[in-house]
Amino acid sequence: MDEDTRYEVVRSRDGRFDGAFFFAVETTGIYCRPSCPAVTPKRHNVRFFPTAAAAQGSGFRACRRCRPDAVPGSADWNARADVVGRAMRLIADGVVDREGVAGLATRLGYSARQVQRQLTAELGAGPVALARAQRAHTARVLLQTTGLPITEIAFASGFASVRQFNDTVREVYDATPTEVRAAAPRGRGTRRAAPGAGIPLRLAHRGPYQTAAVFDQLAREAVPGVEEVTGTPGSRTYRRSLRLPYGTALVAVQERTRASGTGTHPGGWLDARLHLTDPRDLGTAVQRLRRLLDLDADPYAVDERLGTDPRLAPLVAARPGLRSPGAVDPLEPAVRALTGVEGAQELVRRYGKALDAPCGSITHLFPEPAVLAGAEPGGPLGALAAALADGTVRLDPGADRDDAEAALLALPGMSPATVAELRVRALGDPDVAPPGTHVPDTWRPWRSYAVQHLRVAGELSR
Repeated sequence: MDEDTRYEVVRSRDGRFDGAFFFAVETTGIYCRPSCPAVTPKRHNVRFFPTAAAAQGSGFRACRRCRPDAVPGSADWNARADVVGRAMRLIADGVVDREGVAGLATRLGYSARQVQRQLTAELGAGPVALARAQRAHTARVLLQTTGLPITEIAFASGFASVRQFNDTVREVYDATPTEVRAAAPRGRGTRRAAPGAGIPLRLAHRGPYQTAAVFDQLAREAVPGVEEVTGTPGSRTYRRSLRLPYGTALVAVQERTRASGTGTHPGGWLDARLHLTDPRDLGTAVQRLRRLLDLDADPYAVDERLGTDPRLAPLVAARPGLRSPGAVDPLEPAVRALTGVEGAQELVRRYGKALDAPCGSITHLFPEPAVLAGAEPGGPLGALAAALADGTVRLDPGADRDDAEAALLALPGMSPATVAELRVRALGDPDVAPPGTHVPDTWRPWRSYAVQHLRVAGELSR
């Protein structure tokens, strides 16, 4: 898309492209999402950026009206298998904050200089700037939704010092942290939570979102003790525990989707509430939920391609925006595939860590790979758990999908069908077809979504 086309997108306030690029106005010093409802600036005053970090690095601050830092992530980062896509998934998961640029580069198999060069060339910002933009967004969420002291928020957001935190918030939002807190919207789901009530969240998505199909799948696959779906269709709640880098969490996501009401193709959001034992895990927890719920997908691109196929066209028309759910922990879909839900429940009961503060039927964390490897030696499950524990197999967001598939197939008892399922669920590959299934090449690069349509419609077994 050239810049003139991007400007036409801005003129039409087309929400389909929120997160795909950002525009900044030189006369105001503000950057926005494409669907910003403000008066369209003149073309010669507009600059375009591939990321919010690039706009911030050029001295622009976030628009207070359209809140461009809260848009869904670009679908490219989930779909792409190259080093830039893998790096963006790892940065979103908080790897730079926890391990630094050197840790990111090691996970990618490149030098730190190569990673810096590739990200800067394509995205206009290096890994530190991209992580800094994410920290700023996390800080804003904590400032506007919790009563945590500002000093605690600084370190919980991943900043190394309070001064660095203050300077970044001023640069990005043109306001002090105290002013950002005072500007929190009221009566729109982002009101500051009472102590102990958790952090209220809006998990944004672009375009239509088939919540019923996603929640049906979550209910069908829920492992008792770790997950549950309660309520009646249309108003269900998905709850689960999360094991995170610094602590644990309990999360609740509501089935009802909310329309944003902005742009010619509005998106929306799912309401959620997050209880963290350590607020430093906020960004990571949100990103893992987004992967589980496939919130960063581009339903317009998927539906446009699949809707031209005679077999899929009526399915796409019936369920526009159907998602392909992922996983918060790669071990979970693997265990379900190898043992079934009942087998996974028994493993949770025997080897899962009990929560210090259970919430109803949510009593445990899913077992860690090292624990399962020691408790269940031998067999496909033990071999997989051991491989995940020692790093022989990597299924994290930045893993090379082809390398991961080859490593999985080398393990005893891992069938091609199970590996294909893990490539979709654990690695988020949008273009996977089950072995032995006739799936035409015209469905590329969205074969995972095509298979999901067939399964939801009952035309393909699960």
